[in-house]
Amino acid sequence: MTANAPKSKAATILVGVDLGLPHFDSELEELGLLAQTAGMQPVARVTCKRRAPDAALFIGSGKADEIKLLASQMGATEILFDQSLSPGQQRNLERHLEMPVNDRTFLILEIFAQRARSHEGKLQVELARLQYLSTRLVRRWSHLERQSGGIGMRGGPGEAQIELDRRMIGETIKRTKERLSKVKKQRQTQRRQRERRDAFNISLIGYTNAGKSTLFNALVKARAYAADQLFATLDTTTRQLYLGDAARSVSLSDTVGFIRDLPHGLVDAFQATLQEAIDADLLLHVVDAANEDYVEQIAQVQRVLTEIGAQDIPQLLVFNKMDALAPDQQPIRLVDDYEIDGLQTPRVFVSAKNMQGLAELRQKLSAIVSASARPDSAPPDVPENDGAAL
Repeated sequence: MTANAPKSKAATILVGVDLGLPHFDSELEELGLLAQTAGMQPVARVTCKRRAPDAALFIGSGKADEIKLLASQMGATEILFDQSLSPGQQRNLERHLEMPVNDRTFLILEIFAQRARSHEGKLQVELARLQYLSTRLVRRWSHLERQSGGIGMRGGPGEAQIELDRRMIGETIKRTKERLSKVKKQRQTQRRQRERRDAFNISLIGYTNAGKSTLFNALVKARAYAADQLFATLDTTTRQLYLGDAARSVSLSDTVGFIRDLPHGLVDAFQATLQEAIDADLLLHVVDAANEDYVEQIAQVQRVLTEIGAQDIPQLLVFNKMDALAPDQQPIRLVDDYEIDGLQTPRVFVSAKNMQGLAELRQKLSAIVSASARPDSAPPDVPENDGAAL
């Protein structure tokens, strides 16, 4: 357990439970970055090991007491878990700790709500938040439990209020889905127009904060928002990229970043945005080469691609942030291959920040696009999928 002095009213204690999974973040580094992105101030980090989550409190009563004491000492006003909590666990923890308790799913939803700018993005976030809230109404109305009626009565005002709110949220979810359906149809129309123009579609994908937007701006000289933070980009931006060696333009789309344990509700709610990746001819998979966990991040991206049905689309790996690598970690060659799930995938090293390797990247893209225009020809060095996820 480590602690830092609190700096603001949004003082938050981060909690992670090691359940034996390979991707457990023992330092809670990513959760801390997510919390800061959402405007919270982590003041302490608590980790523990368990074979399985406690059914009532997730962490058990002893660890809960320890966290309650630490919160008092540090002046914390909120507890944030790195794992998803059930509605019952969340409610029990709030009663035990006597302060708000939230989980990783809630945190990601909050960040998405803060960052969404387009009409479509706001609708998608609203739907995901409503679906999340609909399972937690009982804790939102816990103050009405004492109004449950007398002997022989079933339910009461509290239960009626919960049912009313559940119905209200259900109706709002239905309306939001209908509005999103219209947006999806508009996107499909736009995609069909691109297809009629014989456009080659490339989607930038990758773990959040891998540098996708910086690379996007460098390639098409756009002004898409880019920052050294998680989920800087939520809304898909598409621009034309001219490839001189191929003597043609392609459509390049910057999409939302992926992350470990991305809430399934967000995957569903953001189908319209992620559809850009599903319909792409090539996925430009951007990797933060300077991140020591880049292997696990690649694996997480592959899992999400499988979830959205984009696992069979050819990929070109772009190992970004080459400028941040130590001298002994610099690549021998800027263009080579990298194995993903037993398949050799072409790779290009770049620094989007310093404009290094962009010429080689353009040459590789030109070769792939040119090969795709020839009948009965697969893009060079891009393996055809044999059923395994790329």
